[in-house]
Amino acid sequence: MKDIQIVSDNLVVYSVVAVLACLLLVAVWYDLKFHRIPNKLILVGILLGVLANAFLPKGSGYAGYVSGALGWADSLRGLGMGFVVLLPFYLLRAMGAGDVKLMAMVGAFLGPAGVLGAIVFTFLAGGVMAIAVVIRTKKFRRLMQNYKYMYLGSMIKISTGKAPVMDDMPDSVGKLPYAVAIAVGTMGYVIWRRIYGI
Repeated sequence: MKDIQIVSDNLVVYSVVAVLACLLLVAVWYDLKFHRIPNKLILVGILLGVLANAFLPKGSGYAGYVSGALGWADSLRGLGMGFVVLLPFYLLRAMGAGDVKLMAMVGAFLGPAGVLGAIVFTFLAGGVMAIAVVIRTKKFRRLMQNYKYMYLGSMIKISTGKAPVMDDMPDSVGKLPYAVAIAVGTMGYVIWRRIYGI
């Protein structure tokens, strides 16, 4: 009887993770094709994440070793954490609003601790993607010039009391559909936690 309960709980957990993965894949498709992520998709994902955490069997989160729901309050805290951590990147115009909202949706599924892990893995995935784009397009020199320009421009703006933004770059080395990094980072984090339980 206990074995049947464990199998049943695992099926529920894998189903929730599969729903999150599907939502992320749809977001990636929209980002690659239209360079935007629909608000309806984000809202449906947030609703599903909160409901999954509110009504399914309790555990330490869907990325946790003892997987299961965190409760609706932790789901909302995760939503807020995902939004707040990426918001400065949007304000600096280094990231789109859809990306920030997509990470908030991830937070609704994974909770506050889980979304922080997903953000770290997302930044790692984004860094690898950026390096791959630079290598593929052979624009390393332009990248270094852009960093120099960003740093000096930001220092000048800060010294005059203005907020630095990333939208006045002279020549971009390429745009990244950041939903790809969010999807790879989030699912990479979930898989890593399931395997290693850390």
